[in-house]
Amino acid sequence: MSKSVLIFDLDNTIYPVSSIAEKLFEKLYAVIEKSGEYKGDFEAVKLEIQRTPFQKVAGAFSFSEQLLKDCMEVHINLTYDDPMQYFPDYELVRKLPQTKFLVTSGFSKLQHSKIDNLGIRNDFKEIVILDLQQSNETKKDIFKRLLEKYKLPKDEILIVGDDIKSEIQAGKELGIDTVIYDRLEKYTDLNFANKIDNFEELTKFL
Repeated sequence: MSKSVLIFDLDNTIYPVSSIAEKLFEKLYAVIEKSGEYKGDFEAVKLEIQRTPFQKVAGAFSFSEQLLKDCMEVHINLTYDDPMQYFPDYELVRKLPQTKFLVTSGFSKLQHSKIDNLGIRNDFKEIVILDLQQSNETKKDIFKRLLEKYKLPKDEILIVGDDIKSEIQAGKELGIDTVIYDRLEKYTDLNFANKIDNFEELTKFL
């Protein structure tokens, strides 16, 4: 069955977080380093903040209550207002005829600022930001809601993202085909049939 609907993740799927991380998270990194109230290596914390929703990072590295509170205060009004650039091969995605949705986790204000700076808002029929401060939903819940709202047949959908524990896992649990976009070579040691590192390869899954 050919795919008529594509659901994309944002961070590290459409653009590399590393390209904005040092400037974007400068204040946040400083708060964490100064506090020291976490377990593990600071560089590992910084790296994970670029890959994983912040609340999950705080849990994984056992942030103290006070540090979590201080970080949330930094995060709540965080935006990124400098120019941003998506991965060059994203231009191929823009030309695809399929209906596209964007589902991303993060702080609403920040995610909206990234979407606008990348100039991609009009590429999608609907954009859903899963703000863990405002909701206990998961990406699986969001996908189910989109299926119902637009009456989407599961076999015509393809979910594309970089996180096997997030959107990829959610897609599998719902019986929806998925593709792992591993442009940043996060999963080089894992041999997945549905893994690509360039959107040129996406066509074979459509």
